[in-house]
Amino acid sequence: MQIAVFKERRPNEKRVAATPDSVKGLKALGLNISVEKGAGLEAGFTDEAYEKAGATLVPDRAAAVAKADVVLKVQRPMLAGEGNDELAGMKPGAKLIGLLAPHGAKDALKTYAEKKIDSFSLELVPRITRAQGMDVLSSQSNLAGYRAVIEAAAQFTRAFPMMMTAAGTVAPARVLVMGAGVAGLQAIATAKRLGAIVSATDVRLVAKEQVESLGATFVMVQDIESKQAETSGGYAKEMSEAYKQKQAALIAETIKKQDVVICTALIPGRPAPRLVSDSMLASMKPGSVVVDLAVEQGGNCEGAKAGETVQRHGVKIVGPLNIASAVAADASSLYARNILNFLGLMVDKTGNLSIDWEDEIIKSVTLTRDGQIVHPQFRAS
Repeated sequence: MQIAVFKERRPNEKRVAATPDSVKGLKALGLNISVEKGAGLEAGFTDEAYEKAGATLVPDRAAAVAKADVVLKVQRPMLAGEGNDELAGMKPGAKLIGLLAPHGAKDALKTYAEKKIDSFSLELVPRITRAQGMDVLSSQSNLAGYRAVIEAAAQFTRAFPMMMTAAGTVAPARVLVMGAGVAGLQAIATAKRLGAIVSATDVRLVAKEQVESLGATFVMVQDIESKQAETSGGYAKEMSEAYKQKQAALIAETIKKQDVVICTALIPGRPAPRLVSDSMLASMKPGSVVVDLAVEQGGNCEGAKAGETVQRHGVKIVGPLNIASAVAADASSLYARNILNFLGLMVDKTGNLSIDWEDEIIKSVTLTRDGQIVHPQFRAS
């Protein structure tokens, strides 16, 4: 079976879907791997390293995809209307695996179906024990949370830790993390390591213990609704307007005292919830910093702009694009391992495709199959 890996061509993307280490794992499964020259350079992986691991280097995308049974991607392929048709040359029945962003790219699903490409979107991996090694959202969010704090520290004009010097004492920074999912918990841990006083908020009461175990203070309106704020899949639910107002009032009082706010709150398939209003920004100290990791889904912070750092009421609002890509080497390594684990479900001992379409994980991530959109969330769109 032939696997194709080619250079990511979307803006701000430095990651790659396979690393030299994961190529060794793919070879151990009995697979052949074609890698486009230069595919891993921006993540620090040389062509020579891929060759040494057992991959075949090919000159361009077309050569990589020509005989491919499976195409591995980070971001969804560019289509003909986007100036570079990355599906061109893929044979009918080929498998496409990646972060295909189906909620925001429903027309792409129709194209996959028309071309008879079987597509698998790894954002949809269920949060069950058996799938932990395939959980791409967690692996990438971990690094995003870490990097968000580093970005905040770079923008902040003061130090994070308390420093006692002969010239005087530097007070520690106060950091509020909004959203205590994977990215939020890593942001808490990183800010604590840098010496900040950290608090965090989340609509899910179950997050309280996790936040406090990292040494942060939990800030949340606790009522009947808050006890039911998590889906069976482990994600946050959309809360009622009444609850949002109570939580916003509590956050408004808390945010006045903060130097740095890290926003990480996302709801799958929905616009990001607005958590930081203009009046909250106005109440913050001049020189404070907000890093909005949800900016590409509309943003948690009013005034945040994707790909820009803007000033509002003396507060810097950072809207990073694809922040995991800023840690491209580690992000690629973790993502490639996720894919390797996922392919282990699809390949038999002889290195041939053997897909159990009724497997819970496979069913959860399959978007298109045999020329049809089959995922129940997107079938009617």
